[in-house]
Amino acid sequence: MNRTAWQRLARRPLRRGAPSPSAARAATSGVLRELRLLGRDLQDGLAGGRNTAAARRIRHLLGADAVVLANLDGPVARHGALPPGSEPDALLSQVYEHGTVLRRPPLSAAPLLVANDLAGCLIAAGEIAEEDLTETAALVADALDHAELRTARARIAAADLRTLRAQISPHFLHNALAVIAARVHSDPDLARGLLTDFADYLRYSFSTQGDYATVAAELQATQTYLELQRARFDDRFDITVRMAPEVLPVAIPFLVVQPIVENAVRHGLERRSGRGHISVSGFGEGPLCIIEIEDDGVGMDPEFARAVLAGKGPPARGVGMANVDQRLRAVYGPEHGLLIETAPGSGTKVVIRVPRFMRGVLAE
Repeated sequence: MNRTAWQRLARRPLRRGAPSPSAARAATSGVLRELRLLGRDLQDGLAGGRNTAAARRIRHLLGADAVVLANLDGPVARHGALPPGSEPDALLSQVYEHGTVLRRPPLSAAPLLVANDLAGCLIAAGEIAEEDLTETAALVADALDHAELRTARARIAAADLRTLRAQISPHFLHNALAVIAARVHSDPDLARGLLTDFADYLRYSFSTQGDYATVAAELQATQTYLELQRARFDDRFDITVRMAPEVLPVAIPFLVVQPIVENAVRHGLERRSGRGHISVSGFGEGPLCIIEIEDDGVGMDPEFARAVLAGKGPPARGVGMANVDQRLRAVYGPEHGLLIETAPGSGTKVVIRVPRFMRGVLAE
């Protein structure tokens, strides 16, 4: 909400007498707090469980006798007693028909336009200035727009995660089972250990416990994957894992680290001759959790790396990386995608930078 809008809403509590500067600041703070909490109350939309609380806050902001919130199916929440003889349903129908602010004393109504589409209506009873009603309706519409964006992001993230699970490399699964089978007679103890690792890997990869996991859980799954790959390549590469304790409990999107490590093994280390090295490290940097995956493999052209993240690279190279990048951006915003540092013959470093704490991002 812009400065002029909330100042208009702040005028109503300040009209009584001549308040002191401290009282004026307290009143303004109170209005700002109500605006913030209104966004929370509407985070699940008009039909959410806190719609009545939203109606109560709107009534307080407007100084109205009563407030009704409605979606396209009709009223969903009300706070306060409507005047006898008032007809909110008839007014609601007229607002939906004309799409404009209407006044039928003692009621006033304004449409709720979300992304220029009619999503509902705000009805207020009492002496309400039209500009105050219009600004409040815009505020409610903005909150509903944010709620829809959050829901859309969650759906995109869930769909991308299902896609990633479906694309777990059949090539890797076949090779892992072939390695285990080859060790059954020559080294049965190692075969049993690898079979346990393989079961743990599958259990974690297809877990349905939630969309987020702790860094510690992601790290464990990554180490399991690397041990299976080390057995396949006869210990042809070394692993270094360094993770600061403060980032281990941080919640991050499920299956973020392992696909990047898989990309490093398949397209970095497999293609180089001799022994290779891959490192996974994590640390806190102020409010951020930083995770770095680095290999000394064949590397790639930076332009090609950008194409991979954009989903324009070869399917075999780009699916996992692009998927992780998209999910990070969907959850945290466009500034939190993957960063890739690479050059031909110089290995590849992939950096994940996400907030250590973010509302709604919780590991189950």
